[in-house]
Amino acid sequence: MDKNTIIGLLLIFIVIFGFSWLNRPSEEQLARQKAERDSIENVKARALERQIEAEAAQAEADSLAATGDIAMDSAKLAAVYGDFASAGVGVEKLDTIDNGKLRIVLSNKGACVKSVEIIGQKRYDSKPYMLFDTDEAQVNYALVTRNRILNTKDLYFKSSVVENSDDVHSISMRLEVDSGKWFEILYTVGNDYTVNTCINAHNLTDVLAQNVSTIDMQAEQLIRQNEKGRKFELRYSALNYKYTGDDVDLLSESKTDRERLSGNIKWVAFKDQFFSNIFVADESFTGVDVESEVMNDRSEYIRRHKMVASLPFDPRGEKATVLRNYYGPNKYDILKGYDDEVENEEDELELYKVIPMGWKVFSWISTLIIIPVFNFLAKWFSNYGIIILLMTILLKIVIFPLMFKSFKSQAVMRLLRPEMEKLNEKYPGTDKAMERQQATMALYKKAGASPMSGCLPMLLQWPVLIAMFSFFPTCFELRGESFLWAKDLSAYDALIEWNTYIPLISWAFSNHISLFCLLMTVVNVVYMKINMAGQPTSNDPNAKMMKWMMYLMPIMFLFMFNNYSSGLSYYYFVSLLLSIFQTYMFRLFITREMVEERMKNYKEKPGSGKKKSGFMARLEAAQKQQQEMMRKQAAEQAKKNRH
Repeated sequence: MDKNTIIGLLLIFIVIFGFSWLNRPSEEQLARQKAERDSIENVKARALERQIEAEAAQAEADSLAATGDIAMDSAKLAAVYGDFASAGVGVEKLDTIDNGKLRIVLSNKGACVKSVEIIGQKRYDSKPYMLFDTDEAQVNYALVTRNRILNTKDLYFKSSVVENSDDVHSISMRLEVDSGKWFEILYTVGNDYTVNTCINAHNLTDVLAQNVSTIDMQAEQLIRQNEKGRKFELRYSALNYKYTGDDVDLLSESKTDRERLSGNIKWVAFKDQFFSNIFVADESFTGVDVESEVMNDRSEYIRRHKMVASLPFDPRGEKATVLRNYYGPNKYDILKGYDDEVENEEDELELYKVIPMGWKVFSWISTLIIIPVFNFLAKWFSNYGIIILLMTILLKIVIFPLMFKSFKSQAVMRLLRPEMEKLNEKYPGTDKAMERQQATMALYKKAGASPMSGCLPMLLQWPVLIAMFSFFPTCFELRGESFLWAKDLSAYDALIEWNTYIPLISWAFSNHISLFCLLMTVVNVVYMKINMAGQPTSNDPNAKMMKWMMYLMPIMFLFMFNNYSSGLSYYYFVSLLLSIFQTYMFRLFITREMVEERMKNYKEKPGSGKKKSGFMARLEAAQKQQQEMMRKQAAEQAKKNRH
């Protein structure tokens, strides 16, 4: 360590120490911070004590209720529930709302949504699709009174139908102190996939705690395995959330994860692969804790989602707390439609972002190109296998000029291969790398070829291919749609299935082999063989290893895509078949004689070799700069050697 380094480290230490000393809190600030911490801890301790007392009293009440004694013991009811003693016991009453899209069952026990059925949708086993059923989901609100905390899940509400028509269904759930005082949760269902929840206090200023400005909410849901492939469904189920006025994020999709979210949260989504339960706050959630737990493989459930949050709440009853739930499909057009009437871009819900579409550039391709084309074709064709075929053909037509140019460039490069090998022999070794590179560039220039012209079209295809990779597994329209032997294009199409666990094989294939995936692999190997056949032979061991690696990649895809949707494997299968067809067509029309004639005409063209492309000009400039730098370094080294 030299002197300058030591001085620099000392200066850094002095700056850090000085900054810390100047910004240290005063004794008054330290005392105030300690008082605040003590106050917060006391509040937490008192809240915990009240919660423990409430739970103990509730346990006693439940025990008495089981024997029937509590119905006659008003003193016990008052001790447990205070002003809401009349809600301590009761009989569960269920109300059903059917709007043609959802069949919702509401329970007066806890004033909660008991079950939600998505009408017209089926599970993989042909049973009705239940977003959640009895005891699989729960929403609880902590009601803070003057001397206790009550949980709505333990109380019996009085339910009544407020409105029931073709367009609106509204049910009120009330906890009454007397005829003029109540706490209400009002559910309103329209003709879409949303349920509006309105929470309000009425004349409860002498019942509820006056220093409370929020109401705590706990929500939990078990995600049942609803799709054919458990691993695949688990991969695409997650807990998503959106910060108010900001972007969407999510917990880990591969493992159990939990997080404390700072700031204001606009919505939290309990998401399965194709359906979601999304909690949307009219204002914002605060103090949000979220958790997504991966269930055991032997369980009938794949995940458990949890959320604890606070909502703005007015105990005076002057302003209601409004919450919306979206119970519906992860379909782009439906979710995007909730932003159609939003004027300010910052206020957009962006519910469609629960659908994983990859990085921004890929999501743009999906939303601006793939989805509109897919929807357009769906208006004219009802078979989604035909739609995928037509999409693939359209894509090949669009990129045809690029692929044709790429193939011509590759043909020129193949003809130049013998001359390039001669240059390698003429300028061997690393010390002549600069001369070899300059001679190679001169050869390209003379023949009118560019090493990038063959790669660029292939690179331009990759964003589309990756966007397709994200689109097909999450495309709701493919769910339950059959084509040829595939009964569900959103799931794997098993050619062979078995139940016995076979080491390595079961791990790699998940006890099945998908037919479209197998066909894609075979065609991919054939495509690689056709392309490799057009390459010149070489005795270089590295070239031989690269050739085997090219054949190995399709085999790896067999393991990777075996669990993926058959629609994706079918798309790649058709795309590879069309690529093979294109290759033979190119070879039919782009002959060796045609390429040689083109090269000859380019050499004889007046002024040929004088005009450089931007890439070639920059490459030559970089070579000259590198050559000049090497000359300077050699001169400096020679000067040092003389001294």
